[in-house]
Amino acid sequence: MTRKLASLALVLPALLLAGCEFGSKTQTQVGPRGTAMVQIHDTSSIKPLAAVPEPPYPLTPDMLEGQRAKEAYQNVQVLGDLSAEEFNYTMASITNWVAPDNGTIKDGGCNYCHNPENMASDEKYTKVVARKMFQMTRNINANWKPHFAGSQNAAAGNAGVTCWTCHRGNPVPQYVWSSNVANPKSIKGNKFGQNTPAQTVAWASLPNDPYSALLEGKNNVRVQAAKTFPTDHVASIQSTEQTYGLMMHMSQGLGVNCTYCHNSQNFANWSHSRPQRVYAWYGIRMVRDSNDNYISALGNVWPANRRGPAGDPKKIFCATCHQGVNKPLGGYPMLKDYPGLKGPYVSAAAPAAPAAPAAPEAPASVPVAAADTSKPAA
Repeated sequence: MTRKLASLALVLPALLLAGCEFGSKTQTQVGPRGTAMVQIHDTSSIKPLAAVPEPPYPLTPDMLEGQRAKEAYQNVQVLGDLSAEEFNYTMASITNWVAPDNGTIKDGGCNYCHNPENMASDEKYTKVVARKMFQMTRNINANWKPHFAGSQNAAAGNAGVTCWTCHRGNPVPQYVWSSNVANPKSIKGNKFGQNTPAQTVAWASLPNDPYSALLEGKNNVRVQAAKTFPTDHVASIQSTEQTYGLMMHMSQGLGVNCTYCHNSQNFANWSHSRPQRVYAWYGIRMVRDSNDNYISALGNVWPANRRGPAGDPKKIFCATCHQGVNKPLGGYPMLKDYPGLKGPYVSAAAPAAPAAPAAPEAPASVPVAAADTSKPAA
């Protein structure tokens, strides 16, 4: 009896551990056997996809014709190339996406951006912001298509984003970031934004604001050492930790592990990586473009309640759109019902080809990582 109880005492923890480790997890092999190229999916942590609102009414081909919005209305600076009918249809949808008139948002509906007695007025800052966000949305859809190349809807031209992709019925998207408060001059007790598990970097003890350095401007993200020994490395420990903090955010924001993009045999080698790494390369630059040229570019337009503790506006990162899934809204083709948000705004912001090997120049105060000279395979 003693021997049986001892055996049971050994078996029970193993069974409990097995249930804990594997009960809610599934795995998918995405690369050659023996290379740890496996995606682990924790089904218990996957959030149900938010329902995509139906269009306010059907958009028929004849509604795309006729008088343009800039001719029918005053002070239409961005979507004026749409027909008046498509403009009204799009406005009705945007109101529902960002500030629905459902009693939960003060001055919801059209009045959130407009003075009802003078719809052409720019007196409300929300209208000025919305206009810039229309430009940003069109820029993403027209010029950052390589980021959507892996979508099942890319070939049909329906991949892309609308206001709903990020906002989901909220005036401010649920997942945004802003810079941390400047560190105090005293060294005592100052952790410099790390060594405390933070949700922003998947509860790691890495710097909890890698975004100020890597999702604005042109600093290099890649810090993989090109040499065997820990000497003559171009990247500092500080910049390496920022890169890993960003990688933890991307993993959490997309609900994937490292092998979604990288080959575990050589994380730095582009020729061994999965195509998803190319899409992510474009995605990082798309986020930088959006933060630098649209959100931060609004400057003093942002009121205090739309800024972070350091005074900068709340900006986007991967989780803003993805919200825990590798394809926002499960790959739902949002643009099929909203062709007016595809363009025609044109910008030269996006690179013409996936030429990732050349690292952008960084300020002298920030070490530039050793560049991986192999090119990504598109």
